[in-house]
Amino acid sequence: MDTRVTDQAQTEQAQPFAPGLHLLVDFWECRGLRDAEGIERVLREAAAACGATVLSVMLHNFGESGGITGVALLAESHISIHTWPETGYAALDLFMCGRCDPRGALPLLEAWFSPGSTRMTEHQRG
Repeated sequence: MDTRVTDQAQTEQAQPFAPGLHLLVDFWECRGLRDAEGIERVLREAAAACGATVLSVMLHNFGESGGITGVALLAESHISIHTWPETGYAALDLFMCGRCDPRGALPLLEAWFSPGSTRMTEHQRG
């Protein structure tokens, strides 16, 4: 029996597939939660800061008293956002694969939204 094949298969199984890093970010006491143009601009800048390629950005504005929901579709995955201006809250989801690091977006996002408090959870996918 050729043990090299078995050893190689066992080694490959021991290494999990890890496509990328996924960040879940909560911002409280934010500004700019109704500013669709500003949000689109900061999503594009945040993606660029991570080395990601923006394919498209789609935002939906829920009117004068509502928030914004949107996604920046990236070649390397996505950045999504949901805002609740009435409570000063924004939920962001950043997932990037390859050599892109979504943590590079955080300084730009924090500068734009100026949150009073932040919570971030990291998940290595795969």
